[in-house]
Amino acid sequence: MVELRVNAGNVKNPNVHKIGIIALGSHLENHGPALPIDTDAKIASYIAFHAALESGAKFLGVIYPAHELKEINHGIHVSLDDLANEIINVLKSAKKHLGISSVVIVNGHGGNLPIVTKLYDIEEQTGLLITLNSKIIESEGPHGGSGELSMAKVLGIINEDEVKNQTDLSHYGEVGLFMFSQARKNDPN
Repeated sequence: MVELRVNAGNVKNPNVHKIGIIALGSHLENHGPALPIDTDAKIASYIAFHAALESGAKFLGVIYPAHELKEINHGIHVSLDDLANEIINVLKSAKKHLGISSVVIVNGHGGNLPIVTKLYDIEEQTGLLITLNSKIIESEGPHGGSGELSMAKVLGIINEDEVKNQTDLSHYGEVGLFMFSQARKNDPN
């Protein structure tokens, strides 16, 4: 068997190789006219990738499906159980092939927050210690609002010509979840 040089490169601690970082966003939902449908996935992926670069942890990519609250219909999403199963499958594969023992999930989509109720089961089935980091959601403010627009601007994924239309809630009711009043009432945040 080949001996890996775990201290090679800019590695502060060789134990970092036991940590995986993976993005979780949403690839298929509307964010108004200025933002692409995969805004959440791109923001989460950017942050996860750069965290892996800076820390030396393994970048595991992005989980494709996303969950959404039943009151919100602005994209294509899966059930919470389906999302949990996908996470389990992806993380089992990463553990098998990369030898990781813990994972940070960088969550960029508010609809994924209920996955926290499944983390114990995911940890049990994967044998991994998992941290769900939803700081993006805590920081960005309303859906499709100024926070997401600002992050998208930094990433270069914003349509500058459409920013002026982003607040036209009669056409883009998903912005700020304006057209989902029941969801806003039920949101504990």
